[in-house]
Amino acid sequence: MSGPSASVCVLTPARRRLTRSQLASAQRGFTLIEVLLALALTALLLTLLSTGMYVVARDWNDESDRLDTALDESLVILQLERALLASFPHSFNSTETLLREVYFEGEDDSVRWVSTVSPQRSPGLTAWSLEGIAGEGIGVRIAPALSDDPSARLDAAEARLLLPGYDLEISYLREPNALTREWTDDWFGSEQASLPLAVRILFRATERERSDYEIVAPIKAWRHRSIMPLSLGAGLGQ
Repeated sequence: MSGPSASVCVLTPARRRLTRSQLASAQRGFTLIEVLLALALTALLLTLLSTGMYVVARDWNDESDRLDTALDESLVILQLERALLASFPHSFNSTETLLREVYFEGEDDSVRWVSTVSPQRSPGLTAWSLEGIAGEGIGVRIAPALSDDPSARLDAAEARLLLPGYDLEISYLREPNALTREWTDDWFGSEQASLPLAVRILFRATERERSDYEIVAPIKAWRHRSIMPLSLGAGLGQ
């Protein structure tokens, strides 16, 4: 039996022809504007990164400088405290009164005393003067105590600036009787015939970035071995 031959029809999708302009558009890549924009963004990111690193490094350096300054100030104050703790009732014959007097001159913004401590570790007693230097800070003068009044040698000594940007507030502990102790703004060994029981110093910062310091230095050798202090009750409570 013969019949009509079957024919198979294969349907294929129509091919989409691209124009030359469409091909060029698909193959062109980045335009010049896009490249410039990418470079600008990269430069901006690098700038922000470098700025951030600079700020961090600057803050680190500033903090390191502040720490170094605070450490130096603490060491200076510790040295002064040691010298006050080692105060000695140095006595001399006064050319004015012809009497033997104890050397100590204390006011609310300066103090002069004799100590067994010397910054150069030199033998013998050392006279110290702690005072303010106008417009600069706190300075110190140092001279040999020898066996007479060291005031003239301290006056002739050069004042060394120890703590720039600070002022002094000083007070002195006295004991008018065995039951009373009080702080006073001045103390003169020539009048009291002894040293104060303690010296309190407030190093007040005059600049915002600095900190205040305070020391209280008790004086053990406050009394001369042969000179009677003005107040007979002084020190009896110790």
